[in-house]
Amino acid sequence: MPTGREKCPDRPGKGEPSHPAVGTPEPSPAKSGTLSPVLRLPRLAPAVLLVCAALPACGAPERTGATTLRVPADYSTVSDAADAARPGDLILVSPGRYAETVRIKTADVTLRGTDRNAVVIDGEVRRANGVVVSAPGVSIENLTVRNNTLNGVLVTGMSDGGDGLAKGSDGYTKLDPAKFPPLQGFRVSYVTAGNNGLYGIYAFDAQHGVIERNYVSGSADSGIYVGQCRPCGILVQDNVAERNAVGYEGTNASGDMYVLRNRFSGNRVGLTSNSDYQEALVPQSGATVVGNLLTGNAEPASPAQADGGFGIGLGIAGGTDNLVARNRVEGNPAVGIVLGSAVDLPPLRNRLIGNVFGGNGSDVVFAASARAPGTGNCLQDNLLTTTVPGGLPFSCPAPGGTQPSAPVPRMNPPRGLPFPDVAAPPDQPDMPGAGQAPPSSAAGLPGPVDVAAVGVPAADLLAVR
Repeated sequence: MPTGREKCPDRPGKGEPSHPAVGTPEPSPAKSGTLSPVLRLPRLAPAVLLVCAALPACGAPERTGATTLRVPADYSTVSDAADAARPGDLILVSPGRYAETVRIKTADVTLRGTDRNAVVIDGEVRRANGVVVSAPGVSIENLTVRNNTLNGVLVTGMSDGGDGLAKGSDGYTKLDPAKFPPLQGFRVSYVTAGNNGLYGIYAFDAQHGVIERNYVSGSADSGIYVGQCRPCGILVQDNVAERNAVGYEGTNASGDMYVLRNRFSGNRVGLTSNSDYQEALVPQSGATVVGNLLTGNAEPASPAQADGGFGIGLGIAGGTDNLVARNRVEGNPAVGIVLGSAVDLPPLRNRLIGNVFGGNGSDVVFAASARAPGTGNCLQDNLLTTTVPGGLPFSCPAPGGTQPSAPVPRMNPPRGLPFPDVAAPPDQPDMPGAGQAPPSSAAGLPGPVDVAAVGVPAADLLAVR
């Protein structure tokens, strides 16, 4: 049976003497019992030599099956381990600060820290990205990424072999998903992403993934971003986002796109779902936003957003056929939920059902532009506490015809903080069994999603985190 450390035929092992050169005299017993010199013949035939030459690492240890690559016990840096990893391997990182950008280009690899709060990939406010995933089936788990000038964790099919070509990663140009097919399968869980200059966790041109149980703060654009996928097949659940410009942003993220049971509180804007011509797959459509807490999104100790949004719980710009249901939307001083246009893209057939509102400047505002008036948007079974400017009907589906709109209440946003100056994340709970659990498969994600089982959250949803 192979042992994983097989040597070439007759190749000496470590510490064994090598064969003498051809023609070297060697004592050999003669028939008379006396010694006589003979020529020693080589024991490696030419055919065997050719076999050895064809092996990838003749005489070196060969790995079979999944392996755990330990940092720093086996590899001094996480990047060294990532370069050595093969499909199915687990890179297990012990506590320490790792000042590097980790690029995972091998499929089906799991990168995991043994201690979420003590395993830190640190950009030192001079490296663009903390972890860049450009291979399918990769899981990133139980560690902290911080102080990157762009992204904490970037998952993308838009890869040039370096930091990637996705928005904000290598200078922005409009990207062609036909040239760069979407990455298939990913998982980001139990990750703390703090004080990053663009996004904390960024999935772009990627499908069939899960972003769950993460904590993101101090992001100068959004804590979690999903962009340019149709159908996405992505589940964003049980995350906490606070002190970001925007807690969650989904741009041109359409079809089988689920945002469930998250706490988006204490940002400038809690959640946005929008269409954007700068990315492919316009317009955005078919997101399911259910059971989230969207409260107190007017945090001055956060990075200022470029367009000045502040005091908004949830915004949809140019989105279509989205379901926003059973969310708790409270304490957002400008507006709880606003539906608007994006350039010439109207909001169409968005349904707001069973949401609970309280303490907002206005609960719901329909603010489609004259250039892109909306139709088919509706409210049903919501608990409202303020008037609803605009002409949305109180039953779904909505009748046809253009719907009257109202201006969005605007606030004078505070200046905000540079992203490195935002308060550091608090310690977060570890992934159970992180040091002993086998590699995590990212195949077949997100699996069945039971939206009907998700109700209106309590006001303290995930407050412990």
